[in-house]
Amino acid sequence: MGVEVVVEGLTKSFGQQRIWQDVTLTLPAGEVSVMLGPSGTGKTVFLKSLIGLIKPERGRVLINGVDMVSSSERRINEIRKMFGIMFQDGALFGSLNLFENVAFPLREHTRKKEHEIRRIVLEKMEMVGLAGAEGKLPGEISGGMRKRAGLARALVLDPEIILCDEPDSGLDPVRTAYLSQLLIDLNAQIDATMLIVTHNIDIAAKVPDNMGMLFRRNLVMFGPREVLLTSEEPVVAQFLHGRRRGPIGMSEEKDAATLAAEAAAPLADDEDDEPFKIPRQLRPSPGMPPRRAAARRRERVLAMLHTLPPQAQHAILESLNAEAAHQPHQPVPAPAGAPAAQPAQPSVPPQAPQAPQIVPPPGGHAPPPGPRLLPPEGPAGPPAGGPR
Repeated sequence: MGVEVVVEGLTKSFGQQRIWQDVTLTLPAGEVSVMLGPSGTGKTVFLKSLIGLIKPERGRVLINGVDMVSSSERRINEIRKMFGIMFQDGALFGSLNLFENVAFPLREHTRKKEHEIRRIVLEKMEMVGLAGAEGKLPGEISGGMRKRAGLARALVLDPEIILCDEPDSGLDPVRTAYLSQLLIDLNAQIDATMLIVTHNIDIAAKVPDNMGMLFRRNLVMFGPREVLLTSEEPVVAQFLHGRRRGPIGMSEEKDAATLAAEAAAPLADDEDDEPFKIPRQLRPSPGMPPRRAAARRRERVLAMLHTLPPQAQHAILESLNAEAAHQPHQPVPAPAGAPAAQPAQPSVPPQAPQAPQIVPPPGGHAPPPGPRLLPPEGPAGPPAGGPR
């Protein structure tokens, strides 16, 4: 199973340029999380901070009790072995074929024999749909295949935490859909904690268990996917709908006068104010084991339900009921080489032959709304820029 990643008060600047400040969140063990944000909000910097490649000025990143910000390099290097990283461009060596690219971490960081390396590499390449392509060079294959080769390389050391930096960049919508399903299938097979950095709404809305968003040097919010997808926060709504109207501008955040003028103007023909329609979260492909993270998430989210906004509570209950209706009655056998998985159990047992229902507490009403998970900060200073 993956491990929990706890981020506390993380702050990073480059010179006088503040990238983000006081970022606090927890990536639950084994679950899939997504970090959204406009270009220039420091999403990639955040990923590199988690693994200790960039040192924030303040805050902690705790993994198995080790702080990736302030611990010794020896301890940080030990924890880094738990990570697998899928880089934005695949980061493949152009002169090496795919087999050699995927085998590289094994040869650099282990003393495995060649027959063991071959077995592992072929297994991981098959997991990402690249069986038979071992001899191809990166320049001979499509962008989607390069992404999958990069993912296979991230998997060869059996990571407990997988970081994906904009895995959809450069891919068409069809390949993005295949990649989204692949990420869910991998989570079902290896139960690793996953964090995906993206600005692709299709991936963000369909893949993760949890979502967060960076904007104006702050973490706007982080929590169950339904909280962000039902949020009425202007920057979140603008980003989800891809609207021009809202705090995000072409190259920087809009000032107060521009926002006031927009609010007073009627909607344009291509704009709407309808709530974002939440799509169904992707499920593992037929033949894959159930996602063990789904059962753990169900218990965790139900425990915090009363603290969430009413619209998020409603969306979560709908989502959990839909998931309960699709629970298999018999465990699905795991594919060869994958760890055995226990079938997820419904949180609320069925009270009739139909699918089990997860309902609000007695009284017929959802619990009273509690505080937002992470409310946005007040007015920010000058616009953020710098590294993505």
